Formats: sequence, C-alpha cells, structure tokens
Amino acid sequence: MNFKIDINYRKITLKKLLNCLQLHEHEIIKALYDDFKKPAFEAVATETSYIIAELNYTIKNIHKWAKPSMVLPSFINFPSTDYIYKEPYGKILIIAPWNYPYQLALCPLIAAVAAGNQVVVKPSELTPNTSRIIAKIINETFEKNHVDCVEGNANVAKELLAQRWDYIFFTGSVAVGKLVAKAAAENLTPVTLELGGKNPCIIDETANLKLAAKRIVWGKFLNAGQTCIAPDYLLVSENVKHVFIELLQTEITNAYGINPETSPDFPRIINEKNYNRLLEMLKDETIIVGGNVNSTDYYIAPTLLDEPHLNSLVMATEIFGPILPILSFKNEANLENVIRNYEKPLSLFIFSENKSFAKKIIQNYSFGGGCINDTVIHFANHRLPFGGVGHSGIGAYHGKLSFDTFSHRKAIVKKANWLDISLRYAPYQGKMKNLKRILKYLN
Repeated sequence: MNFKIDINYRKITLKKLLNCLQLHEHEIIKALYDDFKKPAFEAVATETSYIIAELNYTIKNIHKWAKPSMVLPSFINFPSTDYIYKEPYGKILIIAPWNYPYQLALCPLIAAVAAGNQVVVKPSELTPNTSRIIAKIINETFEKNHVDCVEGNANVAKELLAQRWDYIFFTGSVAVGKLVAKAAAENLTPVTLELGGKNPCIIDETANLKLAAKRIVWGKFLNAGQTCIAPDYLLVSENVKHVFIELLQTEITNAYGINPETSPDFPRIINEKNYNRLLEMLKDETIIVGGNVNSTDYYIAPTLLDEPHLNSLVMATEIFGPILPILSFKNEANLENVIRNYEKPLSLFIFSENKSFAKKIIQNYSFGGGCINDTVIHFANHRLPFGGVGHSGIGAYHGKLSFDTFSHRKAIVKKANWLDISLRYAPYQGKMKNLKRILKYLN
C-alpha cells in the first residue's frame, strides 16, 4: 500500500485510532497509575484528553494540511506558477519517554501517520504497563507494514538507532539525546530532539505572590516534578522571599494535605535509579519544607531547598523530581549570573506585574518557550510551537506544526511555455547591463 499518496486511508486509520483510544481509555488510566501512581485526574488532563483533542484536530484538518499550497512566484522566473508539495519523509522512528509515556508516544505518532509516513514506535521500558497498552492499541489499529510498536530496553533502542531511518523523533534527556543525534548523523538522518534543562522561574516583588505560589506548586509538583517544562529552580526577589516561602508551604498543604504521602493526587518517582539520584541531591542541603522519603514505593515529598550553591549537585543538572531550590536575587545582574550559568533551558517563567521587566526578561534570554504569570500551560496551545533551543532540543511540534515536522516541503516551479526570455542563455556577451538592471529592480 502506498501510504504517502492515499490521504483518505490515513484519515480512515486515524479515525480507527480515535475509536480505539476511546475504547481503552480506562485501561490507559489504570496503566499510568500502576506504573507510578499517576492520579486519574492528571492522566486525563495531561495524557488521554490531550491526545483525543490532538487527534480530532488532525482528522479535521488533514486534507487541508496535505494539499499542495501555491506561493507567489519569483519575477525572475516569469511566467511560472510555484507550489509547495508536502511529501512524507518515509520511515520514521519515534522513541518515547517515561514521564508522559502515553501522550509523548501518541502525539508524534498521530502527526507522522497524518503526514503519510510508515512508523515504528519504541515506548519506554520504565513504564511497562503503559508500554503494553500502547502496543495493544497500535496492533489493533494499524497494519504491521504501516505502524509497528517495538517494546524493549535501552539495548533495543540502540539496535533500532543502528538502522537507517528517514526521520527520528526522540523525547528524553540531554545525555541520551546526544547519543540519538550521533546515531542519526551516521546516515544524515534529520531529527527532532525534545530534551530539557534547568528551567528558571523568576518572582519579583511586584508579583501577585499568593497566586504565583499556587501556580508554581501546581506546575512544579504535577507528575511529582517529572515534567521537562516544570520550574527547575526559583529566583525570588530578596524583598519578598520569606513571605513567598510561607505561601509556597501553604499551597503545598492545600494541594496535598499535611502528609502528601497519603494524598491520592501525588505520584511516585518512576524507579529506584531515579529515586536514588534525587536522594543524592538532598544531601547536605537546607530543607525548608518536605524532605520526607519512603523507599518502598519511591516516594519523595514536595521539597523546598534554601539557597543551594550553584556548584551543588541539585543545581548542576536538571532535577526532574519534586525538589524545588529557592534562590534570592537583588537585581538583574544577579539573575543573569545564575541563568547564564546553564545551557539554554526548555522553559522560562516569570511572575511580575512590571510589564517592562517581564518583557525584558523574555527578550534577553534564549529558551524554548514559557509563560508570564503562570507555569507549564504554554504546552496546551496547539497553535504554539513546542520545542527547545540549543541543549534543550532541536525542532518543534504540536498542531499543524507536528504535520509539518514529519513532512518534506518539496518546491515545484511550473514554467509556462508561451514566453521564453533569452537573457539567461549563453552566449552572455552584451547581456550584463540588462542583468544588473533586472537584479537591481528585484532588490
């Protein structure tokens, strides 16, 4: 079957996928809970409903997106008609992460199929229950030579990367992203790398502190902090730091109770390796709030740290867990000393009522995306590109941009035959003056 030509087949298959996802939604929610106690509310809000919305949007627009688009022709090619054809790359490899294992496997899959590609999906082995349900859904929906699911550990991923692909889409850590990029380079394979980084969150003295605390607690401790765009550390104006810490503590209690370990709304760390990694970050640090742990189910409480050194372990790399360092600043020079100490982050957040200050921060620092007076929510708008810059990623997707990511834009000029201007043809003697006159006009 020629998947790249048959737009109707793609649409029919995506509708079949939609029915399958709706049929298995309860199984997906249960799998996410079984893997790391993700609450049903978070599973629906950040995984299943997001994918349903993305799928509906894609089905609605697939014919429009796939249609060749006419562009204004160049005067130098007169007379001509110019088009852009959207052509699938071919064979796509999608390697999904464990933190949002369902959403971040299905979202690129939907776009790759819509764009007419053949796809192999490699779910994360760290979420085996979710991986199994993804494999089940793919097997029920697609023909094997169209979309396949390959389960397995890092060795399986390594074997897949050793094959030749037309495009690779990877979501995960910076360290593994470098390995993916290196493998792709062997065949000059284009990639999208959705990675992460140390995401700063700035709170100045003009901010609505109570609302800021509420929104930061939600964005940081969502999914137990295992979110690539979550605030990684806070930079709080020293004039309001003490008050703000008290507000953060209040909002943590409001969200998860006196003992978050008993809260049905607080997930667990994904596995022992990551649990131990996070425990090392707590050593020798000043804990303001939290710090409670339980190794039986990899629980780490929402934890606030006071003024860790920039060369400490917790500030050296992306935290990716429910630990939130709080640093104070006096002026913009302090902010710059901290933020520019790290590679370009995936996200940056600022809470301020000072519009000029917020605008200056947004313009002065390079990062993937972010929010003013909120956290994380920029991810939810399919009209906004989602992706990193520098070490936080290569490329972007969501909505129509996801379709474009998996499509090669083929340029075509259709030249008319009723007129043929001889200027471009040799011999060139005596034509230079007219050439320069035309080029000057075009400029």
